[in-house]
Amino acid sequence: MLNLMYITKRPEIAQIAENAGVNWIFVDMEFIGKDIRQGGLDTVQNHHTVQDVENICNAVKKAKVLVRVNPIHAELPYYFSSEVEIDSVIKAGADIVMLPYFKTKEEVMSFLKYVKSSAIKYNKDVKTCLLVETAEAALLLDSILELKGIDMIHLGLNDLHLALGMKFMFELLADGTVDRLAAKIKAKGIPFGFGGIATLNGGAVPGSMILKEHYRLGSSMVIVSRSFCNTDKITNLDEIKNIFQKGIAQIRKLENEAANAACYFSHNREFVIQSILKFIDNNKNK
Repeated sequence: MLNLMYITKRPEIAQIAENAGVNWIFVDMEFIGKDIRQGGLDTVQNHHTVQDVENICNAVKKAKVLVRVNPIHAELPYYFSSEVEIDSVIKAGADIVMLPYFKTKEEVMSFLKYVKSSAIKYNKDVKTCLLVETAEAALLLDSILELKGIDMIHLGLNDLHLALGMKFMFELLADGTVDRLAAKIKAKGIPFGFGGIATLNGGAVPGSMILKEHYRLGSSMVIVSRSFCNTDKITNLDEIKNIFQKGIAQIRKLENEAANAACYFSHNREFVIQSILKFIDNNKNK
C-alpha cells in the first residue's frame, strides 16, 4: 500500500487524517526562494515552524511526521542555517526529513551529514528523503544515487515541470520522464514516490488514473493534495472527518483492485497520456 502524506500544521486535522489512514503527516517549513519560482501560481506556501513540528509530533500516535526543511543555505539575516534547522526539527521529533530544491551533489551530501549527526545526537532513527524537483537534480541523479544514507526519494512534479518549461506537471508522466527517473531509483532499491493526488474523480487528470500509474511504476508514496480536502476553506471538523474517512477508504479500495489487476495498467497509461495531451492542447494559448 502507498504511504499517503497530508500537509498540515493543525494537530486536530493531523489526528483526523491519521485516523482515516494517512501514514505521514507532512509539516512544510520550506519558504526560501519558493515565492519567486512559484509566484502567481495556485500553490501552497506554508512556512510552518519548528513549534508546528513539535505540536504535530505530540498529536499523532501512529503516523510518521515528515518535515520538509528549506534548501541548503548558510545562516541568513532572517533565518538560521540548514545545520541548525535540521537539528531543531529532529530534536522536535521529526521521523523523516525532506530536502527540497537541491541542484548539486554537495548539497545532498551536506543534508545527509546534518541529518546523520543530529540523529546520533538525539539517538533517533531518522529517515532522509530527497525531493527531486530541479533540472539539475534530475540530470545528476545517477551520481546522487551513489551516496549512502538516502532512504527515499520523491519526484516533485510541480517545480520540475516549471524548470523544464512545461505547462502541466503531469506532462512528465506522459513523456516518460517519471518512468526514466523511477527506473534509476528502483535499480538502487530506494523507495520513491511522485506528485500528488486529489479525489479519485477530481483533478485535470482523475486521481484514479494517477493512482494506477503509481502502481504501474512501483511507487511507494504520494501526497494527498490540498484539493482532496482544503481545510483553509472547510472549517467544520465533522465535515473534514467525513471527507477524509470516505476519500482515504476509496483510495485504499482502488489500491486493492490495482494490486490484483495489474493487467489494466497499460490501458490506464494510454488514458493518462491522452488526458494529459488533451489538457495541454486545450490550454496551449492561455
